[in-house]
Amino acid sequence: MEADKEDLEEFLDPQKRGNTTYAVLNNNELIGFLSAKQTDDLTVEIGLGLRPELTGRGYGEAFLKTSIAFLRSKLNPEKINLSVATFNQRAIKVYKKIGFKELNIFMQETNGDTYEFLKMELDC
Repeated sequence: MEADKEDLEEFLDPQKRGNTTYAVLNNNELIGFLSAKQTDDLTVEIGLGLRPELTGRGYGEAFLKTSIAFLRSKLNPEKINLSVATFNQRAIKVYKKIGFKELNIFMQETNGDTYEFLKMELDC
């Protein structure tokens, strides 16, 4: 996130991010973040990140399930969307395991370059 100054500035500034970003804790230890924006009456678009040193250790599924349960209790969406870089195959595997379906692929400028992303959706 540090390579994209605008994204980092919004993430760190409470006034810019509003009440859409949440710290995810486990036993008072920060393990990641969840951002959620209501895109319409039925859909929430999410972004999430697990601390880098915790990735690849089997925590992703529990992190995602807990995040979805939180969203269901707070926002009660019918659909949850997310976008993930196509090179992030570990994350895509977890998303599919939870029930996210592939929607489309698009190119996105981020972190100083352009990457291929996959948009996915979960029916709640």
